[in-house]
Amino acid sequence: MIDEYAKEPVATERPSLAPYACRSSQSRGRRFFEKESITRGSFQRDRDRIIHSAAFRRLEYKTQVFVNHEGDFFRTRLTHSLEVAQIARSVCRCLGLNEDLGEALALAHDLGHPPFGHAGEDALKEMLEPYGGFDHNAQSLRVVSQLEARYAEFDGLNLTWESLEGIVKHNGPLITEDRSLSDLPAVIQKYNDIHNLELDTFASAEAQVAAISDDIAYNNHDIDDGLRAGLFTIEDLIDVPLAGPIFFQVSKDYPELDTSRTIHEAIRRMIGTMVNDLISETKLRLSKLKLEGSDDVRAMKFPVAEFSESMRQNDVFLKSFLFENMYKHYKLNRMTSKARRVIKDLFRLLLNEPECLPTDWRKLAGVARSEKTAEIVADFIAGMTDRYALDEHKKLFDVQARTS
Repeated sequence: MIDEYAKEPVATERPSLAPYACRSSQSRGRRFFEKESITRGSFQRDRDRIIHSAAFRRLEYKTQVFVNHEGDFFRTRLTHSLEVAQIARSVCRCLGLNEDLGEALALAHDLGHPPFGHAGEDALKEMLEPYGGFDHNAQSLRVVSQLEARYAEFDGLNLTWESLEGIVKHNGPLITEDRSLSDLPAVIQKYNDIHNLELDTFASAEAQVAAISDDIAYNNHDIDDGLRAGLFTIEDLIDVPLAGPIFFQVSKDYPELDTSRTIHEAIRRMIGTMVNDLISETKLRLSKLKLEGSDDVRAMKFPVAEFSESMRQNDVFLKSFLFENMYKHYKLNRMTSKARRVIKDLFRLLLNEPECLPTDWRKLAGVARSEKTAEIVADFIAGMTDRYALDEHKKLFDVQARTS
């Protein structure tokens, strides 16, 4: 029988990692000490803890763009996270980075998202404005450092320092010339006081790759879902840089191909083009910088993982097209309008009547309209799936509905 926590760990990472990659053996460790495993590296354990968390399972029924009940075919937060992880792992492998860390960060990046996608987040931000606001990245940190109640000796998942900094800083430094520590969400401030995440630096190259992999995944898969939902057509994409030429070429290569396969072939080519550009541009940057360790990545004044200038422009055009033709589409506006009302109704009622919270949550809350109660109600709502939020709304506002 293998003792997973024996003193001598086995090799769990490729020996060919680049000098600037993060290594489990050089991790800054966890907030709460744990023995290392001989069968899994530190970042593998982080990934496994994320996958086994309740918050990760709930992503299956959380909106990416379309509310879950609108169709089983459309992407959810869970399928999106898996697609981001696949891209991040592939890119990390090509760049000699730590695939396990890149994958863990990709899987964790949406754990703090509330139900109903950005509509739910916007509603919570508005409701929580008097109490410090709401930020899904800060909520992700709260989930993995406190709210997941699974382990006997600590709250949260006790992830490595590298995973925590990547969750918080994957979009870049949080403390800049224009933003101080006091400007950040209270969740991040409080955690940083007890476990310094060096908020004025960039995160690891793996975290940067995971962030751009998120962009690649949602841009392309939102185009896929938007086309299949009939919100726009292939013809609408013809003048859009990157998308238009690729769809045109697919139609030229396969003039008899049916629409569904045409969409899939074009999307896979777009993903491949963006991934190849990310790898090429990042390799070029890294070759010029001659970095000797992962801390050298953090010390840079700019990201090391990035698109080329032309691809950054393509990315801007794709986002602009999706904003105008999908996110502002009246069908989505109707859905997001309903979603915002559900979140606001739930928040107002539970803030004013915390006795309506489930027993375990009620024990954590304070008096009505207090800051403590607002925090607990936000945690409760942010952790809901779409269907659970709709079910709770019905129980609380439909006088004929069962309350349990």
